[in-house]
This record gives sequence, structure tokens and C-alpha cells, in this order.
Amino acid sequence: MSQTGSSGEPSGSAPQVPVHQRILQAGKALFATRGYEKASTVAIARLAGTSESQLMKHFGSKEGLLEAIFDTSWERLSTHFAALQKMKSPREKLYSLLETFLNALEGDPATKELMLLEGRRVRKEGNLVVLTRGYLQFVQLVDSILGELKTAGELNPKLEVEAVRSAAIGLLEGMLRDQVLARRMEYPAHFNSEQIRLVFGSFLTAVAPTR
Repeated sequence: MSQTGSSGEPSGSAPQVPVHQRILQAGKALFATRGYEKASTVAIARLAGTSESQLMKHFGSKEGLLEAIFDTSWERLSTHFAALQKMKSPREKLYSLLETFLNALEGDPATKELMLLEGRRVRKEGNLVVLTRGYLQFVQLVDSILGELKTAGELNPKLEVEAVRSAAIGLLEGMLRDQVLARRMEYPAHFNSEQIRLVFGSFLTAVAPTR
């Protein structure tokens, strides 16, 4: 029978996956399937093969764990966004940003559901946990590209960068969230990702008409 050491880990040979990473993976899985409110720290720790005290030690709270999951996801995305700096056309950058974002979420359904269903929900603590460092960096990146579009004289001069960014991100999040709801509860939104690309393209053409 195995024994547990003071760290909350089974004694003997060291686990292949560090406890921090195991808690992240377990939290992501349970938050995505049960929802944030119904996924307890006890259940997350059990799935991770560790103790609740270890979860608190690494993340401070359940909300801290959710924020860490979001930040980890944004960090992965940011490695792909770096390639945008090599592109000269701001319009090309926006389309590439869209493709990167869609492909990343399509390849990681759990992250997609977490970001879209749990990201903007107000918790009992009153915090909007989506406003993590990674998300704010994404917002800054979009603003930067739209600023380039405005400087190039391609953005409708009556429109402000922040207003266009809010509309663009809201459009993208809304359509992706409806896809998740359609899969979960037969919400009438049975369109594919190609439709998202077409709608986004129509939006971009409206705010920044091609010459």
C-alpha cells in the first residue's frame, strides 16, 4: 500500500507529470465538463492524484486555478501570434489572427468551452476572471493591429479603434459561444467555422473597406 508524503504526493518514485501541471489538467477537465461552480477543489485534487492542500498551495483558490488555466491557454496562443510581426499588411494580420484563434480552439474543445462559458461570468467574489494578463495582452495586440489599419487610412475615419475591437471580439466570442450552446443544448446555432470566417470578413470589409 502506497504512502503519501508531506507534499501530498505518493512516496517512492517521482511522478512523471509535476503536481502543478496535473492540477491544471484536472481543473480544466472538470471545469469544462461540470462547470466552474459545480467542480469542487476536492474533486479536482482527487482527479489530479494529489491533496486539496496542494491545490491551495499552488493556486491559492479555485478562482486562482481558473485564472491560471486561462493564462496558460493564452500563453500557448501568444507563441503563434508572434509570427504576425513578420507580416506587413494589418489586414493580413487580422485574418491570420482569426485563423490562429479558431484553429487553436477547435483543437482544444475544453479550453474553448471554458473561455466562452466561464470566462466572462461574474463569480460570487465579484471578479471577472477573464481579465487575465494573457487576455489583456491579446486585446492590446488587436488594438495595435487596428491602429496600424487606421494609420494606413484603411479604417473608417469615424470609427475608434477600441470600438472596432470590442465589436470584433464580441462578434467572434458570440458566434463561438453559440456553437458550444448548440452542441450542448440544441441552441439554434448550427453553423460551422467557415461561417464565422465569412461573417468576420464581412465585418472587416464594412469597417475597413478595401480600396
